[in-house]
Amino acid sequence: MVARAVGVVAVVSVLSPGLLFAQAPAGDELAVPDPAAVALDASTTAFLAIDFLQSTCAPNPICIGTLPAVAAGLTSARTASAHVIYSVHLAPDNSILPDVAPMPSEPIFAALPGDKFFDSNLDYLLHQAGTTTLVLTGISSNSGVLYTAGAAAQRGYTVVVAEDGISGANDLATSVALWQLIHGPGANPQNVPLQPKSVTLSRTNLISYK
Repeated sequence: MVARAVGVVAVVSVLSPGLLFAQAPAGDELAVPDPAAVALDASTTAFLAIDFLQSTCAPNPICIGTLPAVAAGLTSARTASAHVIYSVHLAPDNSILPDVAPMPSEPIFAALPGDKFFDSNLDYLLHQAGTTTLVLTGISSNSGVLYTAGAAAQRGYTVVVAEDGISGANDLATSVALWQLIHGPGANPQNVPLQPKSVTLSRTNLISYK
């Protein structure tokens, strides 16, 4: 286990109505288990790329640093014929970076910052595709990724978050988000791989398809 942050932090993050994440502890208590290897059924898996936009990612060096891993994750998902979905902000704030650009057949939906299920057709798209497992990448780790993961777990999805494919304004924001992801809805503090209705922390190079 590796501590992802140093210092005193107390953060309470609130999702959509009724969804409350645990308060993050301080210092070394933010440690989370190592990312887990997972083998996913491509036919029931969707890879969601959250807000890799000119407005959100391009100005953030940390986000730019995740793009090679996200691109590799997208290639792996596409090769296995898993579903790939993108979220953007409302127009005109919907320009996706070319490094991780969608294929013509891949759906793109608009949503507000935060929980990408809220007031969007994401749940409809996932049900139409027969999705039961959702792989998350994107910016920001402590908003769009965190809130969407919690909302997905509450809706019954099994969630995998690719640690090397998420970013926030700084490393501390992501450290807190990682702790909250496995202590929030459907808590999985030991990071048991693919625990139903919970979040598993993984990496793009540890995610395979069958």
